[in-house]
Amino acid sequence: MDVNLLFFSSSFCDPCIQTRGVLKQVAMLLPDVKIAELDVARDNAEAAKAGIRSTPTIVVADADGTEVFRAEGVPTLNQVLIALAKAV
Repeated sequence: MDVNLLFFSSSFCDPCIQTRGVLKQVAMLLPDVKIAELDVARDNAEAAKAGIRSTPTIVVADADGTEVFRAEGVPTLNQVLIALAKAV
């Protein structure tokens, strides 16, 4: 499965902690999905390139790198799973 999930976070973000929990569940259910966490302060060029306005934000891209889903705030497990299905 060539799907990428980018998780933009920040160290002072309480909702980011909840999002990590959701993504941990995703990783357990779909171990082939590539999940990368990027801190907006440390990875500010990548965050700016992706147009990140708030944290947490997740971006799901298909194998070609085309964005198929974006969610600001804490996503539900079902939202992430549906987004990943769209990317396949």
